[in-house]
Order: sequence, then structure tokens, then C-alpha cells
Amino acid sequence: MDTITHGIAGALISKAVFGGEDMFRSGPMNRPRILTWSLMLGAIFPDSDMFREWLSSNPLLILTWHRSITHSLVCMPLFAIVLAALTRGFTRWRKWDAPSFLALAGIYAIGILSHIFLDLVTSFGTMVWSPLEWSRPAWDLIFIIDFTFTALLLCPQILAWVYRQPEGLKNRAIITWSVLALASLGIAALLRNVGAPISAGTAVTIIMLLAAFFLLPATRGKGLRVRYATWNRAGLLTAMLYLAAALYAHRAALDRVKEFASLFQLQVESLGALPFPPSLWHWDGLVSTAHGVYEVRLDLSEASSRASIEHRYYPDAIPNPYIDRAKRLPEVQTVFWFSRFPVTRFHKEGSDAIVEIYDARFPQVRRDRPASFTYRVKMDESGAVLSQGWERE
Repeated sequence: MDTITHGIAGALISKAVFGGEDMFRSGPMNRPRILTWSLMLGAIFPDSDMFREWLSSNPLLILTWHRSITHSLVCMPLFAIVLAALTRGFTRWRKWDAPSFLALAGIYAIGILSHIFLDLVTSFGTMVWSPLEWSRPAWDLIFIIDFTFTALLLCPQILAWVYRQPEGLKNRAIITWSVLALASLGIAALLRNVGAPISAGTAVTIIMLLAAFFLLPATRGKGLRVRYATWNRAGLLTAMLYLAAALYAHRAALDRVKEFASLFQLQVESLGALPFPPSLWHWDGLVSTAHGVYEVRLDLSEASSRASIEHRYYPDAIPNPYIDRAKRLPEVQTVFWFSRFPVTRFHKEGSDAIVEIYDARFPQVRRDRPASFTYRVKMDESGAVLSQGWERE
């Protein structure tokens, strides 16, 4: 999950469950605002491991370091205690009325746990047991960046802010709806650019729904009757229902992948159904065999058909000394450790040998661009490594 969505989720949990208030509300800093700030910071803290990636020249840290120690259930209590101590010290210096140390430690623990959970539901893998175990569990329920899920977490908080007081209500509602409608059009254009477009009808429906939620409650001040916490609790409940729907859709998609593997009598080594943007209807079915990976794109809105299943096959290159040499490299072994559906390719560029390993788990959304997480090793005729690293566009 992206860091921004983690922070939005943390703020929503604070407001819905612990009586938190808007972080940027006018007036002196008080306990409810400190609660929201703390839970939001706890929810984004695990992604602080990215600072080491930015400061390091090691391109494989995204595999070996990201989502490890700071995302660990084992280390979570220590991080919560340290963050609580820092917050108590800062609030004491600022002379703010802050929650107790134990309350802050609990709030930070909940924030970190929310981050770990929302990373687990994606396909990247999270080393929740590090440093005791360096496995990468992944539940494959939603895409790493899911605009629908982010909107479900954010919009109720904005609604609670819009309807917090009668003064300037209509202006707040109209301006907010206008901004969100333009943002929706921008996101639709972005999805089209990356090869995961939404239909014009879907875009119009989203804008109409935003109008219904942000403009209709403004008539006769009906939205003012809804309590601040109620907006946020409704948002948290809706987000949980969305995850439940994703779980149901994942099981349906996984059944179709198993059906595909059975229909073609594949010798399955591993298989999975991975979320594919832009909606819960779309999934990327992957089946790993001894000689390559099969991919089938699924649309759950369409009836399953055994008669015609379109798929692609990514064969592993025939073994040769160059591939064997590449697989002995520590960096390539790390890439294989990380990859769930690895595919090995080989070709020549003049007299140089090129070995590529990529993980089919990360969908090639646009066919005119290289697949994500493609590691490239270039060797001369003697097998000496000339260069290696991630392939860039």
C-alpha cells in the first residue's frame, strides 16, 4: 500500500474509534488532535525504511530491506514504545495536554499494525516475522495502489470536515465536490495512460456519487445532523466491507485460475490470483510450471467459459552456460528469493550474452513497456559479467 493511503487510514481509525479530531483544526493543540497525529504517524512509520534505500547505492534493498524490520510484528512493540517516548518528550516541551505514555504506546502500536495489515493484503510481500524469519507473506487482495480504497478512507473524513458547522456549509460542499470531481477525472486520465482505463460511464458515475454525498446533505443542512464520529465510523466500516469484497473476489478468481490449470492439465508448481487495476473485477491469474509461467487475465463480471480461455505463456529460456553463470551470482539469487513467479529469458546483443529474470507477479500493464522488476545481467563471450541491475524503460 502506498504511504499516503497508510496515513489516511491511520487518521480515520483515530477519528472513528478513539475520538480523534482533524489534525489541522484551528485552536490549541489538544489530546484528540494529538491522538490523530500519533496514529497517523504510527501508520506511516514503517515506510521510514525507504530512507535507507534513498541513501544507499544498493539497488536490491527494495527486495531485502523494504517491508522488513520496520514492518515486523516482532519489533512493533519496541517501535511503539520509542515513538511514544519521543511524543511525550515533545509534547512536554511544547506544554501540550497529551495522552499518557501507555495510551500513546497503544496508539502507535495500532497505527503500525494498521500499516502491516494493509501491506499484507497486497501482493508485494511483507516480512512480518523479521528478524526471526525472512519470509514474505502476501494475501493478494488489493493492488498496491488502489484509488477506490483510498477514496473510501478519505472521503468520509472530508465529509466530516465539510459538515462540522453550518457557517459556510454550501461553499465548502460545492468547492470540495468540485475539487474531488476534477481529481477523479485526473485519476481516470492517469489510469488510461498506464493501460488500466475506466469507462466514461464509470467516471460519470463516480462524479454523480460524489455529488450525492457532498451536495445532497447540504440541502436544508441535513448533513449537519450526522455526528462527526459517525461520518468516520461509516468510512471505516465501508473500507472494511471493501476488503471483505476483495477477499470474496480473490477466492472467485483463484477458483478460475485452478479451473484454467486443470483444463490445460498443467503441472502446477505454484499458482495465484493477483489483483489487477482498476477494479475488484479484474485479476491476473498466474500458474508457475517447471518450464515457464502461464498468465490469464480475468474479469469476474464475465461468466467463466471453459470453451475459450485466453492466456499467455512465458517460457523459461533453455538452460545454457550463461544462464547457469548468472544464477550463481548472489544478486540473482536474491532476485529469485524474492520472486514468486520468476521467468528467465536469454538473448544475444552482438557478442554479448543477456540474461533477464523478471517476476510475472507484477503485471506488465502496458505491452510497450518492460515488465516491472526485470533484472538484467550482461556478460561477454567468456561469461565475465559486464553489468547487472534493474532494467529501465
